[in-house]
Amino acid sequence: MILQQQRQTCTTVSIGHSRDANSVAAAEAFASAWRERGHRVSAVVDWPEDAASWLRQAQRLTAGAPDAWVIAAAVEGFVQLSRRLVHSTHWTARRTFAFSSLADPICGTLAGPEVLDGLRGVTSEGGSWIISGNEVIRAAD
Repeated sequence: MILQQQRQTCTTVSIGHSRDANSVAAAEAFASAWRERGHRVSAVVDWPEDAASWLRQAQRLTAGAPDAWVIAAAVEGFVQLSRRLVHSTHWTARRTFAFSSLADPICGTLAGPEVLDGLRGVTSEGGSWIISGNEVIRAAD
C-alpha cells in the first residue's frame, strides 16, 4: 500500500514588511506576483523598527486567518514583532516565509527560544534557509 501525503494548498497570505526601501519593494513585488497568479493577499502590514508594543501590527497581520505569512523585513523590528505575534496571536513561524534579510544568524538568537523555529526563506542567491532552534541553517546547494 502506497501512502500519499495530502498537500495543503496555500492561496491566501498576509504580507508584513519593515519600512525601509528594500523591504517595501520586496513586499510590493511579492504581492503583485501573488495576485497575478490568482491568489489572495489578505493584508499588507508595515511596522517601524521601534514601537511601543507592536500589538496593532500583529493583530492586523494575523486577521482573517491566512494560510501563510510572507515577511520582508529588517532583523531588529521583525524580532520585536515576532515576540508579540507569538504571545498575542495565532501566528506560527512554521507557516511563515521570509526574504534573505532574515537569514542573518543573529535573528533566531535575538528572538529567543523557539520564537522563530521553523521560519524559512530564500537567500539572495536563490538558495534556501530555515531557523531551527535559534540557528539559521542554509540548505546545501
